[in-house]
Amino acid sequence: MTFINIENHILHIDDHLIVLNKPAGLRVIPDGYDPSLPNVRDMLNALYSKTWVVHRLDKDTSGVLLFARDAATHRELSLQFENRSIQKQYHLIVKGIPDWNTRTVNLPLCVNGDRKHRTVVDFSKGKSAETEFSVKERFSHHTLLTAAPHSGYTHQIRAHISAAGFPILGDSLYWKAGAHLSKSNTPSPRPSSSPLIGHVALHAAQITIFDIYTKEHISFTAPPPSELLNCMDKIRIL
Repeated sequence: MTFINIENHILHIDDHLIVLNKPAGLRVIPDGYDPSLPNVRDMLNALYSKTWVVHRLDKDTSGVLLFARDAATHRELSLQFENRSIQKQYHLIVKGIPDWNTRTVNLPLCVNGDRKHRTVVDFSKGKSAETEFSVKERFSHHTLLTAAPHSGYTHQIRAHISAAGFPILGDSLYWKAGAHLSKSNTPSPRPSSSPLIGHVALHAAQITIFDIYTKEHISFTAPPPSELLNCMDKIRIL
């Protein structure tokens, strides 16, 4: 990928916390097979000495990402994630038009549950997981949704919305994962050969945490990347 100046993507920085708008295509931590590949953690450590990873986003997911600058902040934020007290909102563009305005998908998930290392719906071995989806804008053949995951499993949003019959644009891994919750909408066999976007159309738009220093809840918002906005412009005229 092209050179990224990570400082240009910082939304907020203080003595305890760094908040980024992570670009799509950039790993959060070093790659297990090739540690030399660019990643956010190493970029930040080169600038600000040691930082602590609080949570992760998929490589191809853009949006708001937290890093702690001290062990105490890392421990507190990790507890907030563990207790599910942190609120997150994502934006995603899906194939198809839902006949609902809001929908809560409550399906048990098993991480790394098949040969493709996907997170899969599994009623016998899966763990309880819930994601609330809302329609933000409908187009001719696609829909812009917001998603609020109430649990935090790997690929949770991707797995839940695919299971509901509305795969995310650019998400070849989950494109055919299932449509058993939607009789009126079946995913296409594969993403278009001329993709509307070059990666998964999923953006972490906002996160709300409790600041232990100010004793207040604080929200951070990450503007959508240009490729997501360009994708929306394209689907408006389809």
